Amino acid sequence: MRIAYVTAGAAGMLCGSCLHDNTLAAAIGQLGHAIALVPTYTPIRTDETDMSGRRVFYGAVSVYLRARSPLFRHTPRFLDRILDHPAILSRLAGRKKATRASDLGRLALSVLMGEQGGQERSFRDLASWLRDDFKPEIVHLTNSMFLGLAAPLKRDLGVPVVCSLQGEDLFIDELVEPWRSRVIVLLREKAKDADLFIATGKVYAEKMSDLLGIRESRVRVVSLGLNLEGQGGARAERPEGPLVIGFLARISPEKGFHLLAEAFRQVSERAGPGKVVLRAAGYLGPKDRPYFEEVRRRIESWGLAGSFEYLGELDRAAKIRFLNGLDLLSVPTIYRESKGLSVLEALANGVPVVQPEHGSFPEIIENTGGGILFEPGSAEALASALESLMGDTARRRELGDRGREAVRRLYSDEVMARDTLTVYLSALSHAGGL
Repeated sequence: MRIAYVTAGAAGMLCGSCLHDNTLAAAIGQLGHAIALVPTYTPIRTDETDMSGRRVFYGAVSVYLRARSPLFRHTPRFLDRILDHPAILSRLAGRKKATRASDLGRLALSVLMGEQGGQERSFRDLASWLRDDFKPEIVHLTNSMFLGLAAPLKRDLGVPVVCSLQGEDLFIDELVEPWRSRVIVLLREKAKDADLFIATGKVYAEKMSDLLGIRESRVRVVSLGLNLEGQGGARAERPEGPLVIGFLARISPEKGFHLLAEAFRQVSERAGPGKVVLRAAGYLGPKDRPYFEEVRRRIESWGLAGSFEYLGELDRAAKIRFLNGLDLLSVPTIYRESKGLSVLEALANGVPVVQPEHGSFPEIIENTGGGILFEPGSAEALASALESLMGDTARRRELGDRGREAVRRLYSDEVMARDTLTVYLSALSHAGGL
């Protein structure tokens, strides 16, 4: 099978969707299928071998300018090539406003409108490359914000289009009016054009079915999958010492880092000096740096600076070492997380997790038995959950062992790839391609 997977760069950020798309593309390729991971907006970032092509379609600079003014819809081709060169896109990606959803309502609507939104040249470049160079049998869109491409791609290529659903509701909720309402109306209209949708969990499938106004039968659940190479070995016995709690995610308010910091304070006060350590790792963008510094100042004011460490963004090897140095991991998101990759990564390495009882987490905990849940948004409930495992080494080991075994069985990249290929076959069958 020949698959074109249209993914989206996250403005220099190491994001869950980029990681997921890249891992899936690699696993499908390993099963003997031809897959092109087609980057859009900016180059993608991943901590594994990058499977994406070098050419970036719908370059963020030109797309933004065309959405802002019709004057930029007729610029010379050589100027487009300069503006959308991967080096230029990568350099501009880290700027503070690069991914702020409140600034991007006009752009989101423009892209969602497809050919009618000022992006006709960008669409033509993509469609021409797919038709003349790659010749796919099926096209997979990374999220519903690309649904404006579904109908014209089906028309020009004569192939079915599948669309993933993986966290775009958070982006939509952050849009300011009138853009948010207009985007939702157009999303519901464009959702009719996709053949099938793929969600990473049952709860998110139900949520997005309601948002898009589509039948749940059009949404297939394909669980996340991890490349387990180098992960999941027997955990060495940790020496006696403080309880090490980890946080692995983008450092931001919505990921709940401040909640974990407050729970860390409460547990530390009750356990006594030096009994608890908090280690955090993950992308910290310019927009969220003031937030992080404020939380760090609080930790210092509590007298816990010596028990806290922020390690920054980690490569794959460092991430695995980080996880293997933890007793527990918690990413207490404020929003209803649709994926939860770092939770699965912790479980893959035998680290039990403590997660809020919403979004994808109850489903992951039920499937793996690798952790416990607490009341979302409550630092007190999180502290209590952490304390319940603090003095119970045997319980932590039991949860970690269960999680590691379940991830290998249910959440490997091969399982994800095979389940995704089943969805592709179904889409081809419905479209008369089989």
